[in-house]
Amino acid sequence: MGLIIKVLIGALVVLLIGVLSKTRNYYIAGLVPLFPTFALIAHYIVGSERSIEALRTTIIFGLWAIIPYLIYLLSLYFLVGFLRLPLALAGAVACWILAAWLLITIWNRWHGQG
Repeated sequence: MGLIIKVLIGALVVLLIGVLSKTRNYYIAGLVPLFPTFALIAHYIVGSERSIEALRTTIIFGLWAIIPYLIYLLSLYFLVGFLRLPLALAGAVACWILAAWLLITIWNRWHGQG
């Protein structure tokens, strides 16, 4: 039953994005996926199963995790100017993966976990 509810919520979010993309304020569709659904879940789990200090560390890492998303958006902005949309999206995702890998690598070295 829980899976059905999650699927319905996901479908509603996709529907909301589709509806918003057809309005004169179409750019708001880019805000909807950034609602912190997964962050709420992650913070609740870490906060209830680990220490408050672990939760604070998770929050700080989350702040740094904005960087790969920023790199995704910047690369997509430039790539759509000279590539077809599917290739531009794939290139932007590749940039996100590289930035996320770099962030994790630096984080682990800084915090001595790797």
